[in-house]
Amino acid sequence: MTVFDLPGLEAGEKRLTAVTLEDGFWERGDARDVSREMAFIQGRLDKWRSVEREMEDLETLAEMLSDADDTELSSEFYERSAALARSVEAEQIYVLLDDDYDMSGAIVTVHAGAGGLDSQDWCEMLYRMYLRWAEARGFDVMVLDETRDQEAGIKSVTFEVKGEFAYGYLKGEQGVHRLVRISPFDSAKRRHTSFSSVEALPILPDSVEVDIRPEDLKMDTFRSSGAGGQHVNMTDSAVRITHVPSGIIVSCQVERSQHMNRAIAMQVLRSRLFERTMRERREQIESLQGEKRVIAWGSQIRSYTLQPFQLVKDLRSGCEIGNVSAVLDGDLDELIMAYLRFAKTGRTVGSSSGESGKNAGED
Repeated sequence: MTVFDLPGLEAGEKRLTAVTLEDGFWERGDARDVSREMAFIQGRLDKWRSVEREMEDLETLAEMLSDADDTELSSEFYERSAALARSVEAEQIYVLLDDDYDMSGAIVTVHAGAGGLDSQDWCEMLYRMYLRWAEARGFDVMVLDETRDQEAGIKSVTFEVKGEFAYGYLKGEQGVHRLVRISPFDSAKRRHTSFSSVEALPILPDSVEVDIRPEDLKMDTFRSSGAGGQHVNMTDSAVRITHVPSGIIVSCQVERSQHMNRAIAMQVLRSRLFERTMRERREQIESLQGEKRVIAWGSQIRSYTLQPFQLVKDLRSGCEIGNVSAVLDGDLDELIMAYLRFAKTGRTVGSSSGESGKNAGED
């Protein structure tokens, strides 16, 4: 079922309505997920039913105009037609966001790469960029874990972005981001290249099963190093969980309660284990099919150049933006949309066929 599959949406609405009417529905563990999906489907149906009604009205106006030369009626027809075209164009984003869990919230982690203070400062710049982007969209952001350097910057930060399609928008940010600039930490004012990596995971619905055995977990507690008041910093409320078989480590120190921090850390662990399983399956299928990716997971995806010229370039979609300051201030929509189109069609910005996408990763 997709957002343009009206019969599928109507069938989904009917199915979920029946589920919500079952006895004990609100005591079910997935009641919130079902309600969220129901609201999404109803919102899409309301939108397209509105489009259908407007189309019928415009057809009536067109018939009236064919029989009479009415300037006022003609003006109304073209104004409403233009408004409808803009509305339909805005809805086309959902064609690009029809993968599993695209409509979910996102868990984003930014890690500083090698390079000391420059990379840590770059990590903090990226973190601020995503905060500004989320703020502009009205999304809620909660920091789950943050490791700051005493001298400057952030070594790593994990935060949750809640909002409709947050993961769908941010999934393309996953990979290595490169910054070229005159280092503010170099007394000789030399140009430095810094790297930071971004990881984006979906916030999984409770209905998604991820096999986590208690005996595979190692839990440590420690004092929170972030802001949060005297109580947080004076008690061992922060939690670090290690999944021994995979080596995945997650931590959370945002809540005063150790129990709450453990619950949030487990949520992050579920998402990371799920993404790891899905990635391994994709790689296995591609290996069997003999396919080669243009851009492998975790590789460099985007360059931000501040000196000797200013340019942001996405190395997959080919999207280039000269206003680096605006991008670093959260204006990411053009880059995000270009990647989503590239992911669906294989076409780079300005290309007329999918073949040009094969060199998109070249810099």
